Amino acid sequence: MRPASADPAMRIGALETALPIICAPMAGGPTTPALVAAVGRAGGLGMLAAGYLTAEALEDLVADVESRGPLLYGVNLFLSGVDRCAGPDGARQRGAVEAYRRTLAVEASRHGVDVGEPRFTDEAVEEKLEVLSRHHPALVSVTFGDPEAALVERVHTDIGAPVAVTVTSVAEARAAVLSGADALIAQGIEAGGHRGLWFDDPALPAGGPATPTAELVRAICADMTVMSAQVPVVAAGGVSDGAGVRSMLALGAVGAQLGTAFLCADEAGTGSAHRRALLEQTYLDTVVTRAFSGRSARSLRNGFADRHPNAPAVYPQVHHMTKPIRAAAAASGAADDINLWAGTGWRSVVAGPAAELMARLAAEFLDAP
Repeated sequence: MRPASADPAMRIGALETALPIICAPMAGGPTTPALVAAVGRAGGLGMLAAGYLTAEALEDLVADVESRGPLLYGVNLFLSGVDRCAGPDGARQRGAVEAYRRTLAVEASRHGVDVGEPRFTDEAVEEKLEVLSRHHPALVSVTFGDPEAALVERVHTDIGAPVAVTVTSVAEARAAVLSGADALIAQGIEAGGHRGLWFDDPALPAGGPATPTAELVRAICADMTVMSAQVPVVAAGGVSDGAGVRSMLALGAVGAQLGTAFLCADEAGTGSAHRRALLEQTYLDTVVTRAFSGRSARSLRNGFADRHPNAPAVYPQVHHMTKPIRAAAAASGAADDINLWAGTGWRSVVAGPAAELMARLAAEFLDAP
């Protein structure tokens, strides 16, 4: 276990940041090159979110970050996973998707749009790795699965960066270490947005183990497979201030990944309705739901989430079906029909420049007992 110390630096392989703070990759708009750069300049590590993007769009974002001066940044990749509608249970899954599509038609009609086409989309990981090989990210992280040894080795060889793997259990952590992971992002149940589960189990409301972040970090840092490989652990989920970062270091983590805390930063691309819902505390709590994407994710508990508690665990088909509804709702400011991703620490979110947020987090970290 790594004891907390007065040294705030975070080290993952050859990567070293002045502060043990990573700004989580938030796909779908909140993460911008400006936010990534601001966090990097302030001593943390900003992470570009490559999920949903084409390789060409990712190249533009990476180039934008690098044009903002010499700074450390990382890139997160979604792994494609499997098409549940094409597997042995495909007919039943397609039936569930079609039933949900009929339900969504009522939602779509209220916004004057059609339900999107349910389709499986590959994340073009190979093409995105090719893009990154032409640039200089300091870290590559992956979410939604085991990268396996070949992908890790390719990142090491072609990009020269360490690989961090998002895990939600000790079992996933052990498998990631065996695949050669250089770091583990231990994501607890408190985290906002999509859970990093390698398999989203339809039989479980949360899709998998609902382990709190502190408990997960403690368990992974004590696991013999992880300890013997000396793989550093980064805590993710429910951490909203510097004291929380220090508490995770005391459990053995080398740093913490914060996402929700940055949603209302000036540089974030978070939509106006999402910002208002957070800052005005329009909703009372959060909920883990598949209603928006077909994958377990934590959102503010709004009307859409409440109306669809039994959405099928079929991703990304559901994501594509709800996309036109969410876009129309965002355009009209109807927060009740938007995926308002947020972690359990959402009530502490404030607006302002990312540099000010980083300065506050650093001060809180250093002042924490």
